[in-house]
Amino acid sequence: MKHKDGKPHQSDKSSWKVPVALTVVVLCGLSFYLGGIFCSERERYVAEAVNKAVNTPTGTATVPGQIKAVSFPECSAEYQDYTPCTDPKRWHKYGRHRLAFLERHCPPSFERQECLVPPPDGYKSPIRWPKSKNECWYRNVPYDWINKQKSNQHWLKKEGEKFLFPGGGTMFPNGVGAYVDLMQDLIPQMKDGTIRTAIDTGCGVASWGGDLLDRGILTVSLAPRDNHQAQVQFALERGIPAILGIISTQRLPFPSNSFDMAHCSRCLIPWTEFGGVYLLEVHRILRPGGFWVLSGPPVNYQRRWRGWNTTIEEQKSDYDKLQELLTSMCFKLFNKKDDIAVWQKLSDNSCYKKLDNPENYPSKCDDGTEPDSAWYTPLRPCVVVPNPAAKKVKLEALPKWPERLHAAPERVSDVRGGNAGSFKHDDGKWKARAKHYKKLLPALGTDKIRNVMDMNTLYGGFAAAVVDDPLWVMNVVSSYAPNTLSVVYDRGLIGTIHDWCEAFSTYPRTYDLLHLDGLFSAESHRCEMKYVLLEMDRILRPNGYAIIRESSYFVDAIATMVKGMRWSCRKEETEYGVEKEKILICQKKLWYSKQNS
Repeated sequence: MKHKDGKPHQSDKSSWKVPVALTVVVLCGLSFYLGGIFCSERERYVAEAVNKAVNTPTGTATVPGQIKAVSFPECSAEYQDYTPCTDPKRWHKYGRHRLAFLERHCPPSFERQECLVPPPDGYKSPIRWPKSKNECWYRNVPYDWINKQKSNQHWLKKEGEKFLFPGGGTMFPNGVGAYVDLMQDLIPQMKDGTIRTAIDTGCGVASWGGDLLDRGILTVSLAPRDNHQAQVQFALERGIPAILGIISTQRLPFPSNSFDMAHCSRCLIPWTEFGGVYLLEVHRILRPGGFWVLSGPPVNYQRRWRGWNTTIEEQKSDYDKLQELLTSMCFKLFNKKDDIAVWQKLSDNSCYKKLDNPENYPSKCDDGTEPDSAWYTPLRPCVVVPNPAAKKVKLEALPKWPERLHAAPERVSDVRGGNAGSFKHDDGKWKARAKHYKKLLPALGTDKIRNVMDMNTLYGGFAAAVVDDPLWVMNVVSSYAPNTLSVVYDRGLIGTIHDWCEAFSTYPRTYDLLHLDGLFSAESHRCEMKYVLLEMDRILRPNGYAIIRESSYFVDAIATMVKGMRWSCRKEETEYGVEKEKILICQKKLWYSKQNS
């Protein structure tokens, strides 16, 4: 640049050194400030989550170290069998079409109960397994309706202070043992470890699932909360796996290709109505090569139609429709005798290629819905075609039980970061953890603990580590976490998808042990800790236990909150003895409502 006189301008160096230095200082300071925010973000986020979690009716704490002990009130006695998301008091708000009112309908946040669900008057500690399979205390499930309506079918009968379970059923008056014996004759794969997992839709009091336990088959017994009253509660009181649910307008909370066998014994599901949508859902959750067993109408209609308040022509028409529908969705009739008919889901892809023809019904699903999407996912009248590339999902390709428990499933590679190596590492890790848990909680592995829930499993490692103990585990995978439940089922274990911001699909007092591993660390940004803990209290039996494995930041907050739920807890070291993670061993006390006698 030049002056007006044309001479070159000599710039003054001191004039630009100061602004540059100032800029550098400001940028460094800003960088340090932003870095501090970034580095402390997790701590601030967790602190806010904890502070929110302890916001209770009686006070609010600011930091975990200052959390005040609070006392949650008792719910009124009418809530003793409260199931928040399947509450009969709210049924009138929902449609009767396809019994949709029996599905999950959780209350809005302003209607959530912040109280402790009381046990029934006269509640006793449940009878221990295996004796519990045949009897339970009447006062623990005081329902007379089902006893009066079904005693002639030998579902159960009341004697003195107990309900007895003779093992009968509508379609097996001679006892469930003889019924399953015939079924095994029709399906030899039930005897050699090929079939390990099953689902029983419309389970009654779960006598079928209870009998299969002795034969090495693990069954999810499924029934809604309906006029039969407490089918699922009876099942769990007996120590048999069960969950509230119904095939209606939404998918069941299981991945595709999960179960080795599905069963319906006069479950009154209208299989051929609504375009066969209910049967299409059974097809989705049944793995290729798996079996669907039906007893009751319209099977054996030639002999049974007179007792079904119908005509032989109507029953023949129903059977023909059912057979046609099953064939169209790639089932074949496998075997049939007396009142039992068995179909097998084909694993040959040539059948599914026929569904490409748009004139065929049902058609192939092509709406973009994930096959494994199963949390509030609407049912669709189409066939979920098995992935032809998944060769080892087929029943005949899986290792037989018990070898399949520790074999890395093919579908582990579908999980981000999942492979055979990470699966084996997880398997070994849980063996060490389970051994440590038994030192901290000697009741684990004894008849004091039967019904167990792993509230946020990955691959079912904890369940696999205790598989030889006299218990069963309901493996829960968060609806917001990677869907690893298919791996759990491929191992020969059972479980369900769930969102812990909502109530679980079970009755109160149905589990002896709840286990969680970092659940609050993972979900506290969505789910308020207070409500998760109250839900744990609802489903845990009096004198039951909880193993809470959490970051040190959450442990003290949890320990303080559960005191207000009448739990006693002690803090223990993990098997690694690290400072950042601790274990709470808690026990829920038995108490009775002040409103009861």
